[in-house]
Amino acid sequence: MAEGATGSDGARLRGCAGHPHGGGSESGSGDRGTEGALTARSGVTRYFGRGAGGPSGGGREPRASFLEVRLPKRTDVTDPGAMIRRHLEAPLRELARSYPVVVVTGPRQSGKTTLCREAFPELPYRNLEPLDQRTMAREDPRGFFAELMEGPGGAVIDEIQNVPELTSYLQVLVDEEPERRPFVLTGSHQLGLTSAVSQSLAGRAAMLHLLPPSLGELRGFGELPETPWPLLWRGAYPRIFEEGVPAGRWLVDYFEAFVLRDVRSITNVGDLRAFTRFVELCAAHTGCELNLSRLGGDAGVSHHTAKSWISILEASFLIQLVPAWHGNLRKHLVKRPKLHFLDTGLACHLLRIREPQQLERHPLRGAIFESWVAAELLKARLHRALPSDLFHLRAKSGLELDLLLDQGARIDLFEAKSGATVVPDHSAALRRVGSLLAEEERAPELGMHLVYGGSEPTTFRKVKITPWNQLDALAESL
Repeated sequence: MAEGATGSDGARLRGCAGHPHGGGSESGSGDRGTEGALTARSGVTRYFGRGAGGPSGGGREPRASFLEVRLPKRTDVTDPGAMIRRHLEAPLRELARSYPVVVVTGPRQSGKTTLCREAFPELPYRNLEPLDQRTMAREDPRGFFAELMEGPGGAVIDEIQNVPELTSYLQVLVDEEPERRPFVLTGSHQLGLTSAVSQSLAGRAAMLHLLPPSLGELRGFGELPETPWPLLWRGAYPRIFEEGVPAGRWLVDYFEAFVLRDVRSITNVGDLRAFTRFVELCAAHTGCELNLSRLGGDAGVSHHTAKSWISILEASFLIQLVPAWHGNLRKHLVKRPKLHFLDTGLACHLLRIREPQQLERHPLRGAIFESWVAAELLKARLHRALPSDLFHLRAKSGLELDLLLDQGARIDLFEAKSGATVVPDHSAALRRVGSLLAEEERAPELGMHLVYGGSEPTTFRKVKITPWNQLDALAESL
């Protein structure tokens, strides 16, 4: 919502003060024709799938777009039993050959269980979500592992964060019987789990992160729409695509059943209504620098409480805090991280954006688009078992970049523009930061990228202009 806009519950949800996304939709985001502009062409048809539903699909008709939003039941989305293939599967298998324990963390319903059971179908499986399994593991950990050890290998243990003390018993087991491998653990939040793994399994465990599917991972589920808004509105949780669950209804249930329940299991937040309001305010500040005092003040909680709640949201993989870059540009750079929702569908739900057409006109559409670009870049890194290396940049002089991927010898700069038209001014910050980096004594290899809401790729003054529907190919090439 725009600065001072009022939600249906009377909450005043504000955008970023002084931020290009905060008071309007990117000055039109270049949507109107401009001299020297690149305008997207409509009507381009692209087919994706597993050998069917496209020009090479053996004469069969293409499947309907997976991004239609008004159908009561989405039986046209996938073939029966179709499943999203995850890019993390290959790194998971590879690391399991090198480490006795591999831990896969990520948000609830991101596909961790499916991934691990598909990768290791021969291993016994236990889920620590049901109360009886949790109680048995907690009260008789040796008996729990003895039951799993009837075979020669390890095991897949789901939701390990519910009984983190099992990691100390697992340490003894892998040390005494190193041939038993792999043990694959999953966890839906990092609070407590990270410390348990680092203390008990240091040097024995590899840590991986699985987020909801990326654009590239979703390509098997129909053709992409002509604009990004249906995709951003739906988000990327697997069940919405694999089972055809209506996105709006599912996201309501997801927030109530998983997010609020998990929060109660992690910490005593006290007032759940205040916490819900705080999460809504975070959604209204997606794409903004983190300002805990402002968020806490608007939610009616202390700075300390706001800091604690932000940590919970980050540990639950609902948001990512993109750190500020501190390289040497002979500029005074700000140090605050940027807040991005990891799933734009959930952000839209919290902002009461009820359909893609509303998102396309929404004053925060530019910020939501930027958060989607940030999430796609992060997924491309994490799902290949690579470090994030993702930053943002803003100098006190006003120079600002949405995102920066720093891999040491190479730096890639990113601007995200939600409009279907690109104008020369959109690349000004990229070229300015690029010229400053080129002046460094040890200048890195440099890439400059503008990701926009249109459909035509091109290059302008060394800036690679990438349509939103080709972002996955770009991200996976870096």
